[in-house]
Amino acid sequence: MKTTSLALAGLLLATTLSAKEFISIGTGGMTGTYYPIGGAICRLANKNTDVKCSVQSTGGSVYNVNNVLKKELTFGFVQSDVVYDKYNGTGKFDGAKDENLRSVVAIYPELLAFVVAKDSGLTSDLSSFAGKKYNVGNPGSGNEVSTLEVFKAKGFDVSKLGYRGVLTVGECPHALKDKKIDGYSFVVGHPTANITDAATSLPIDILNIEGSEIDNLLKEKPYFAKGVIPKGSYDGVDHDVNTIGVKAVLVTSKDTKDEAVKAVIKAILDNFDEYKTLHPALKSVKKEDLVQGLSAPLHPAAEAAFKEAGIFKD
Repeated sequence: MKTTSLALAGLLLATTLSAKEFISIGTGGMTGTYYPIGGAICRLANKNTDVKCSVQSTGGSVYNVNNVLKKELTFGFVQSDVVYDKYNGTGKFDGAKDENLRSVVAIYPELLAFVVAKDSGLTSDLSSFAGKKYNVGNPGSGNEVSTLEVFKAKGFDVSKLGYRGVLTVGECPHALKDKKIDGYSFVVGHPTANITDAATSLPIDILNIEGSEIDNLLKEKPYFAKGVIPKGSYDGVDHDVNTIGVKAVLVTSKDTKDEAVKAVIKAILDNFDEYKTLHPALKSVKKEDLVQGLSAPLHPAAEAAFKEAGIFKD
């Protein structure tokens, strides 16, 4: 009888464990903004005993969008420009559109930073980049995609660089300090530990990205918008930085279970005040911002959750 009871208890436990929904969130480098915010979302989601959320450090936007669609990841952080290109088969994904991509929630605005050593000679006039060692971005990152868009808009041929860096952003502060590169691109929520690390290692500046060419880019690419990195965000950057940015969007596949999507949305909405304190990039986010700048259709479960909360309207 005792043996039977133990066996039954084991069966019930196994059934309970198997009922738990395991979900993964692909982020970016550990010194960026995606990774800590992904971890924060997982911690909130894990308050729900029906799910088990884990965060993974990855190569960034392009890696995440591809692996979400392969179902290697449940969710992924992806820049809104990369979301747009993948859903529509444009830009880097020319001829490789995938309408199975779905948005879940807009996380925060991401602004493009051209981080340079102050003694590098690099300026907002991109002709100064000729012959320099500049880290455009690792393949599979939104940093690379956005940087090349700006280079194209400004008429700068990337092949004119003395060295086209493909380091991950996590490697860049040390490479900048060691003069292996003169600067690097990072599309991120500000402030971020990565650029703070660079600024404490050597004098840096962040270049303005503006002008009529950028105005024309914004007309052509509506997922871009102007933004400002406030002065004082980083040591040595004593001016407001005029730049452009996108939204960080959490995406998934259209086939992802409703329960998994609802768990993530509810984790954010039910703990919104706490959520905003979990990273400086979230501080100014309002609930209505969660459904703006998505670039791909909302997953039905996300749409239903936002409608229920009075945030999303047809």
